[in-house]
Amino acid sequence: MQHEKLEKQLGLWDVYAIATGAMFSSGFFLLPGIAAAITGPSVFIAYFVSGLLVLPTMFSVAELATAMPKAGGTYYIIDRSLGPVMGTVGGYGSWFALVLKSAFALIGMGAYISIFIEVPIVPVAIVLTLVFGLLNIVGAKETTALQKVLVAALISIMTFYIAQGLFSVFSADFFEVTRNQFTPLFIDGATGFWATVGMVFVSYAGLTKVASVAEEVRNPDKNIPWGMFLSIMSAIFVYVAGVFIMVSVLDPGEFREDLTPVATAGEAFMSWLPGDLGIILVVIAAVAAFASTGNAGIMSASRYPLAMARDKLIDYRFSKIGTMGTPVIAIIATVFLMIFFLVAFDVAQVAKLASAFQLLLFGLLNLAVIVMRESKIEEYDPGFNSPFYPWIQIAGMILSAVLILEMGLLSILFTLVVSIFSVGWFYYYAYGEIEREGAIFHVTARLGKRKDQGLEREMRGILREKGLREEDPYEHVVASAAVIDEPNKKLSYKTIIKQASDIFADRLNLDRDFLVNNFCKAQDMGTIPLGNNTVINHIRVDEDCEPQMVLVRIPESITVSTEGFDVLDEDETGEVENLCAMIFLVSSSENSSQHLRLIAHLAEMIDSRHFIERWKSADNESQLREILLRDERFINIKVSKSNITRKFIGKKIMDIDLPGESLITILKRNGDIKIPHGHTLLEEGDELSIIGEVGDIEKINEWRKSEANN
Repeated sequence: MQHEKLEKQLGLWDVYAIATGAMFSSGFFLLPGIAAAITGPSVFIAYFVSGLLVLPTMFSVAELATAMPKAGGTYYIIDRSLGPVMGTVGGYGSWFALVLKSAFALIGMGAYISIFIEVPIVPVAIVLTLVFGLLNIVGAKETTALQKVLVAALISIMTFYIAQGLFSVFSADFFEVTRNQFTPLFIDGATGFWATVGMVFVSYAGLTKVASVAEEVRNPDKNIPWGMFLSIMSAIFVYVAGVFIMVSVLDPGEFREDLTPVATAGEAFMSWLPGDLGIILVVIAAVAAFASTGNAGIMSASRYPLAMARDKLIDYRFSKIGTMGTPVIAIIATVFLMIFFLVAFDVAQVAKLASAFQLLLFGLLNLAVIVMRESKIEEYDPGFNSPFYPWIQIAGMILSAVLILEMGLLSILFTLVVSIFSVGWFYYYAYGEIEREGAIFHVTARLGKRKDQGLEREMRGILREKGLREEDPYEHVVASAAVIDEPNKKLSYKTIIKQASDIFADRLNLDRDFLVNNFCKAQDMGTIPLGNNTVINHIRVDEDCEPQMVLVRIPESITVSTEGFDVLDEDETGEVENLCAMIFLVSSSENSSQHLRLIAHLAEMIDSRHFIERWKSADNESQLREILLRDERFINIKVSKSNITRKFIGKKIMDIDLPGESLITILKRNGDIKIPHGHTLLEEGDELSIIGEVGDIEKINEWRKSEANN
């Protein structure tokens, strides 16, 4: 079933803004004093340790989100790795937890506003929920535009705040401050300290929510891990430095009872500013933090019902994309759920209960990396690989379990209730309606159990959506491809395979019969994508070699056996009508992921409009190659005395100054194809196939317009 796609509108700074905005709210503006009451001045160390402990999950999510950049983030990842039952638990749990966190943030926003303006907090939070919900409906880009403004204001003010605070602390008698404010450092020993680590750990939980909008991120392989890394570094710095300042300037007893410690500390060291400007800046920063959490929370949370609806776990209408390119019904449902929690519950208390569920999700995400890697699914192709696998994932799971136990009985009960509800919902609503089983079945397949073949197809689709990486040599492979173009001959399929194998054997120094047998086996195993009158036959070899391709333009019909190649002879029949193109690809087994990306991109090009019409009408081999290339990065040019290329005549290729990183991939001379080398001398009439960046190709195109007398 085809689903409406979300537009890829988000870049690196959008990812950074979403992740950062999701972390700063109560964890910084409300929690430090409460946490200090448990462990004392060491609270700032607890924030630092918590930031380090979230890194395993950050690495895991960065890997999973770049391998599976789909709406729903945590839900989608858990579902595809551990199966739909656990996926339902992850989907509902993530949705409820994030809705509660976002509602709590808007309560906090109202509380800070009331410092200057007496307002009813809950009604203000409801109005803000409606406003942010409407903004999310208007568009993801508009939502993140506000998010970037809010995060920019927050980071700017907090940088000023921290700079002023540190100046105040270190301009005083530092050793005196240390003796008075930081002694004793731990008021309840190791027990109190680790309990505090567990409490403040969830302050960083918003970091992973960026995975829920991964489908809307441009170049996710780069932007997701970098955005998350920059965000966690910013958060650790602000949390640790900010809380250190609070401990240094506030009376310990008052600090441990203060629900607005940032504002109170700001009054202490920013009194030199005129009037109430210091406290006003703090309130602005707090409002920006709570607003960014609420705004990013609605955006991220709404993608969970969207993804679950796509997978038939809830009503399909939640997956509908509106005219603005956003999941309108999912956003509306998220907004109304937030309003329900605001009206019906003490959100501050319930939001704390959801923290244990967030830790459970952290543990499942670390487990998901192990499952996906051990499944050995070739199409699992993350753009970022978590370091120190699997030890960092094992540490992440153990850490989550330990911290859950620190959360208390009520939090654990809340997690159990949501999990039981989710499992019950799956068996009531979706059981028997879906066939997927998750990558966990690929792991058990190694013990003789079955695989979830549908997941492999889905992962291939993801590869296709993601496209090529910068390092993939697609243009070079196509531009240097050999061409078999015999439109007037009626050839058997196996004859073409033998001709292609001859070319590969010569280029790769491989045995011709070995190649023929492997291409035939590829046919028998059903590994050849068919579509748009085109066949792609691809194999991988153990030798270390660069990818090579052969393009074939064939007659209107070709003889091919439907029984496989074991009994295929030259004179066998079995006609396939309207088969116009065959593409052969050979690459090294050491680059399996790259091989799959090349195949995925070939399929994308073949499915483009007018592919077959252009293929049939191409005048020569160069035009056949151009059809499979991104036109703006490829050009054919003829060395001639009538244009600027006259200066190349008699020169070695290595001595030609091409724009940028442009590369001559094919040289055609007197009808013969030559692979160019640095010492190849160019002659008049040579036809050059050149690939390069868009701007460089545009410069080369100008050469053809330059007459000899210019």
